[in-house]
Amino acid sequence: MAGEQVIDVKRIGISRVKDPRLRISGLPDSVRKRKERQKKYNPRGIDDLPVDHDLCYGFDFDRSLRPYKLVKSLWGDAYDIQIFGRLGLCCYNFQQGTNLKFVRWEKYNIKPTSTINFYVTLEAMDPALHSLFSFQTLFSYTRPRVGISLKWSTFAGRIKCNEAVYNYWIESDNAIDDFYKGDMPKWVSDEDLAAGNNKYYVLQESELHENEWWLHLFAEIAFYSKQGSTLRAAPRLEIKRALVETREEARREPLEKLKAGNAIFYISYKYNGDPSTGLAGDHKAIIRKTMDGYPGHMCLEVAE
Repeated sequence: MAGEQVIDVKRIGISRVKDPRLRISGLPDSVRKRKERQKKYNPRGIDDLPVDHDLCYGFDFDRSLRPYKLVKSLWGDAYDIQIFGRLGLCCYNFQQGTNLKFVRWEKYNIKPTSTINFYVTLEAMDPALHSLFSFQTLFSYTRPRVGISLKWSTFAGRIKCNEAVYNYWIESDNAIDDFYKGDMPKWVSDEDLAAGNNKYYVLQESELHENEWWLHLFAEIAFYSKQGSTLRAAPRLEIKRALVETREEARREPLEKLKAGNAIFYISYKYNGDPSTGLAGDHKAIIRKTMDGYPGHMCLEVAE
């Protein structure tokens, strides 16, 4: 299977204004107006920050520093920011039943706390309507622990707005069964698969293609856990096989398993990249996906 393609808006001929920043965020076109906006926003670097209802804390401005600053649009191509943004878009598609595609990222703001948080604003497209949207996601990186090489979470995945983000994982309800907590599972053997009854479902070839938009992203994230920040572009990966595991009593129909908020995925894929990296060839990934039930919240854990 070929990898998920980033949308090329020029190639498909989407109608848009000359400066995409005007369409996305409504920022003024002239330097003079931009400076006037900054003066209005924080004229003397004081604490009483004027309210601007077009802006959202974290995504558009940062008041953790003095003086307060606006987050500048960069329209960059850094792969790290791209994959962080795509994960938030993936969460939105899962929860809303949409098919929005990543085009490019506009800007980001880093806020380290007990975790490393990236407030990412990106451009997304609805292929059915050929329309562009400004999209926001809050990505959070948590330090790995024994048995888990990578733990990534999203706390926002939404069409651009100015509402505050609820960036706390909900632990108090029953949204996540204990089956999806604790140590990561081992790779599923053929014997386990044969005896698994309703726990496992192997995706058919047609289903691999239909769900490629997120399967390839999950494989990319697993590969990222091996390569990390050395990656400068999306790796050339090919999905060979994928199966999903859910708690036996919870999900019985294959479609329900694929759409389950909480599930464990076993993905076999091939890296068709530079042999000198020592990573070319076949790989296996175990990925646990959980959702706490709050919009925009999703967590992915990759086994070592």
